[in-house]
Amino acid sequence: MAEPVELTTSDLRNIGLFGALSDDVLTFLVGMLTVVTPEVGETIFREGDEANAMYVVLAGEVEVTKKSRGGVDARVAVLGPSDWFGEMSIVDIQPRSATVRTLAPGRLMRISASDLDALYRHDVRSYAIIVLNLARELSRRLRVADGILADLIANVMESYVAKRPGAG
Repeated sequence: MAEPVELTTSDLRNIGLFGALSDDVLTFLVGMLTVVTPEVGETIFREGDEANAMYVVLAGEVEVTKKSRGGVDARVAVLGPSDWFGEMSIVDIQPRSATVRTLAPGRLMRISASDLDALYRHDVRSYAIIVLNLARELSRRLRVADGILADLIANVMESYVAKRPGAG
């Protein structure tokens, strides 16, 4: 990744992850978080990598892929400005569950587990707000995945029933 660039409170102000945080806390975060500018096509992390940080897209686009049991890389999301990824590593401290690479020139803000710990020590209320915002986004993504899974199961079952001898 290219050299880090400066971060400002206005970069954070309109990102849902930081919703309801005071200017003082945004200033605190700006003082410790880093921004990186990866090259187009650069892999930010790979499925199975050790993990201890998440990223917020400030500019550009990233692609999230997941390897199927058959070894096929399936695109599961394209994320843009104000979206974040890698948050599962902050919550469950497990290896990366997907691969993320850049699709367009951009800027990413890196938030490590130790950054969040520093926020916890600085202002526990703001830490709780960020954790709640993370939980809301994880819940939203789970709802979307549940809908996709239900549609997939219904389509497979419909196809199976239609192909059975004597059906239809």
